[in-house]
Amino acid sequence: MSLLDDAATELVDAGALTFACQTRGDRGDPSIILIRGLGTQLIEWSPALVDTLVAGGLRVTVFDNRDVGRTSKLDHDYALTDMADDVVALADALGIGRFHVLGISLGGMVAQLVAARHPDRVDRLFSVMSSSGNPDLPRASDSVRGRLTVSANDRSGRIRLDVENRAVWGSPGYPEPETARRQAAEAVHDRCYCPEGVARQMRAVLADGSRVARLAAIRAPTLVIHGADDVLVPPEHGADTARAIPGAEFQLVPGMGHNIPDALAPEIARRVLEFVHR
Repeated sequence: MSLLDDAATELVDAGALTFACQTRGDRGDPSIILIRGLGTQLIEWSPALVDTLVAGGLRVTVFDNRDVGRTSKLDHDYALTDMADDVVALADALGIGRFHVLGISLGGMVAQLVAARHPDRVDRLFSVMSSSGNPDLPRASDSVRGRLTVSANDRSGRIRLDVENRAVWGSPGYPEPETARRQAAEAVHDRCYCPEGVARQMRAVLADGSRVARLAAIRAPTLVIHGADDVLVPPEHGADTARAIPGAEFQLVPGMGHNIPDALAPEIARRVLEFVHR
């Protein structure tokens, strides 16, 4: 996969934290804020996704969540609601009023909470490859879930595991060559290796529990996108999210797993833009 150029990243103070972020597009265009998943960094957004959204008339902001990348690291646990409030604090610091919000995986959970907690700020919600937190939904296989907690003692071992993981829960209809997966794994490892932060994010997910009741309060027009071939967060999670949000639309994407590779990025952006401009 291609990576965003980190040279465009700036540091912005918002609330008690400093966030690494990038904003692209015309200042007068509607804003969309993209939220990454567990332990992943802003440079991992496909440039094809960002470029297509910008070409479609959106001003795109990407950022590192708390505890990852170049954003502030913490020394205590926190809640997913804190991460949702981070998004609004960052928007305030950047002078963004209302915005669309799109999150993937953990970022989708955070985006859901942004829409539920800050209805006056969110125009449209996009929950991608994420979940309602409903405990009755099917889980990934033990072998797939186990990969989330396996680590290695040195850089080469950690990168090897990351390269493997990107293939295991990637998109079978849009496979990425090993060279691209290795390039991404090396770049994110060397930019920030903070396993304690990833663990705190995971504990925030587990502590948040089911959001089904809270999702019922969302009033923003919502599009839920999920990969038909997602082995990490099964498609039933996306369908349940859409059922829980009043009026939400659910789109299942054939060949998509638990990522948005370059080859798939323009199609995901097209679906987002069509929903925005509808």
